[in-house]
Amino acid sequence: MQTTNQLRTQLETAVFRAALGLPARVQRLLVGAPVVRDGQTLATDTQLMLRLQQVVREPGAETLPVPQGRVALLRQSRLAGGDLPVGSVRDLTVAGLPGRLYTPEHAPETGPLLVFLHGGGFMYGDLESHDAPCRYLAERAHVRVLAVEYRLGPEDRFPAAYDDGFAAFRWAHQHAGEIGADPQRIGVGGDSAGANLSIGVAVQAAHAGLACAAQILVYPATDGTRDTRSLELFRTGFFLTSEFMHLATDSYAARPDDVLDPRFSPAFADLPSGLAPAWVFTAGFDPLRDEGEAFAQRLSEAGVAVRLTRFPDQIHGFLNVMVSRSSLAANAEIAVAVRVALG
Repeated sequence: MQTTNQLRTQLETAVFRAALGLPARVQRLLVGAPVVRDGQTLATDTQLMLRLQQVVREPGAETLPVPQGRVALLRQSRLAGGDLPVGSVRDLTVAGLPGRLYTPEHAPETGPLLVFLHGGGFMYGDLESHDAPCRYLAERAHVRVLAVEYRLGPEDRFPAAYDDGFAAFRWAHQHAGEIGADPQRIGVGGDSAGANLSIGVAVQAAHAGLACAAQILVYPATDGTRDTRSLELFRTGFFLTSEFMHLATDSYAARPDDVLDPRFSPAFADLPSGLAPAWVFTAGFDPLRDEGEAFAQRLSEAGVAVRLTRFPDQIHGFLNVMVSRSSLAANAEIAVAVRVALG
């Protein structure tokens, strides 16, 4: 027998997905005037999604104690992720960490692999919170995706997550035959905090002479000092807030000066030769937008092959949103990039 909470969740899910499936003209009537900032117009369905969160008084994860915040973020991710098919899913242990291997339908015996590191401010997120985007990328990009659940703060502070990311990538190389991966076509990628860790993996791989085919960086966090115009423009009202970012830093950093450590803030890292090509994706209405684009420029100046794409109508977190037309269109572009980047 279903509980009241389960019934409420089912009702909210049905209403949420039905609203985001309405024609764009109907959505515009529901939300009113467009949101225009910094010469960009927020996607109508994203504007509606934010409005629905206000109507149901969905609390921001950062307003709750960390354990409850993790539950809230997982709930939000499941609500927006939808039910996506994929060839097969297998849970396994990766360098002592929980992992999950997604294999697309009709995958060859050996092929490209993306080691995926989830976002969540180094304090939230797990295999379940990013199950939908991993399924989507595996099937649409036609690559295997190996998701890894690294250690989180405040229980395990910096550099625990950084160390786990590279340990997982090295494990993928050591066990390539077991997971159907071509060692020359293993890349790394993630969103937000996961993109930050992916940069660290790519840098360590270059130093170690370990093949890294590409780094896929979706709205990466790159500079813990956070002094950008996009932070001022979008510090509240667009899902990711300055309050969230302060909590993330406080939860992950072991000491105040950790934010200047290049392993914490890759903006300060020395970029080695042989660094993997980078595909950087940012969102127009994201406080992290400018630091992500500044890092792409720094990579380019260092001689790294870079492709930068801004989705001007999107907010932070769109990688987890599969039930919105505009977010899905952005994610489709990322899937194409993954397929091209990993061959």
